[in-house]
Amino acid sequence: MPKMKTKSSCKKRFKVTATGRILAGQAGKRHGMIKRSNKFLRNARGTTTLSKQDEGIIKPMMPYAR
Repeated sequence: MPKMKTKSSCKKRFKVTATGRILAGQAGKRHGMIKRSNKFLRNARGTTTLSKQDEGIIKPMMPYAR
């Protein structure tokens, strides 16, 4: 059976942790920061883990990610 291909968009946007969870960048920080609260901006730094439902969508697109 041939190798399965990983979606290029997924390998650029997501990372799999050692426990198998999916890391993704925080949403909502591209523009419009003036109207957002400082608390929101502080909490939206770095990356976040996806919910179980979203993981179920992403994991099939990354067949060889740990």
